[in-house]
Amino acid sequence: MNAIETLPLNGLKVIDAATVIAGPTLAMHLADFGAEVLKIEHPRGDVLRETGYQKKGVGLWFKMANRNKRCITLNFSKSRGQELFKKLIADADVLVENFRTGTMEKWGLGYEDLSRINPKLVMVRLTGFGQTGPYRKRPGFGTIAEVFSGFANITGEPSGPPTLPNFGLADGIAASYGASAVMYALYHRDVHKGEGQFIDLSIYEPMFQVLGPQPLQYDQLGIVQQRMGNRSKNNAPRNTYRTKDGHWVAISTNSPAIVTRVLTLCGGEKAADDPRFATPQGRVENIDEVDEIVASWIRERDLDEVLEKFEKAEAAIGPAYNIAQIFEDPQYKARNDIVTVPDDELGPIRMANAFPFLSKTPAKIRHSGPPLGQHNQEVFCNELGLDEAEIRELKENEVI
Repeated sequence: MNAIETLPLNGLKVIDAATVIAGPTLAMHLADFGAEVLKIEHPRGDVLRETGYQKKGVGLWFKMANRNKRCITLNFSKSRGQELFKKLIADADVLVENFRTGTMEKWGLGYEDLSRINPKLVMVRLTGFGQTGPYRKRPGFGTIAEVFSGFANITGEPSGPPTLPNFGLADGIAASYGASAVMYALYHRDVHKGEGQFIDLSIYEPMFQVLGPQPLQYDQLGIVQQRMGNRSKNNAPRNTYRTKDGHWVAISTNSPAIVTRVLTLCGGEKAADDPRFATPQGRVENIDEVDEIVASWIRERDLDEVLEKFEKAEAAIGPAYNIAQIFEDPQYKARNDIVTVPDDELGPIRMANAFPFLSKTPAKIRHSGPPLGQHNQEVFCNELGLDEAEIRELKENEVI
């Protein structure tokens, strides 16, 4: 039995017709756990190939987001491209696409069209604002979702502007939600003997949901959450603190026992027994004083001593790592969180592993994102039965 036959999604056929981050990352999750994912790009290539850092002209982000996939090119705006796409759809289980609302319908490739060809198809329709509502045709990306969802407005210092992450946070969250939704739809289809269906996945709604009970707090108490920097309205101490040797650490005190340990360690029994600090509300009301107790203790000590004494006190703390430190950390090494992956263009490369870890059928990264159109011959000739003359014609007509 080969490696892929032991994976939980072995035999699942997925077509990834999406671009950039959220859609391809959703399909990446499925591929990591064994799905046979065919990525379809426009002949000019996914823009993610040219996004971010490159080596030898090869986009590194693309290498991760499209690992474990086969790659072909196909132009959906050409009638011949639409015909070939419909042939590929005939035996697919899942389609992931992120064209602007109405675009697939314009090409005769909407859900109604494709479900007539394959009633078992699960189609993920990923857009900035979803398939309905007054904003459905607006272009939308992760950055827009991060502001529209309310995330940016509660992130940053109180006196500063709303703050955006400098990575694809909303895209990554949408991808995880989408992969879960695919599993729900497949369970319905295969276990309950149902039909296929389409999944209306916006980028902003998963982001909105992970922000917690803000709608409930506003509805019941009229509270509009404000920016608080690294502090929390729910508890204290909770912040980042600088050590004597210039490193940063973060602490969290989400249980009364940990609060007592942190205050005893940093301020002695007097601080731990102070009645003003006995409740989360009391500590938040006196947050400047609580923060100073912890900050003054930490800034008098080097990072190693701070971490050692917090660990001995069984108090939660974490160093604010950069990626170089992550590569050297023994926890990351012990869990095999960074793996070496073969790549046809760059040789062995290292990237984040596939998570979470399953005890019986863990994911496996078999290769990184392939070069543009690497599997055109294999798919169009070996699987769809086209000959060399037809392949040349498709290239000449800019179909592939």
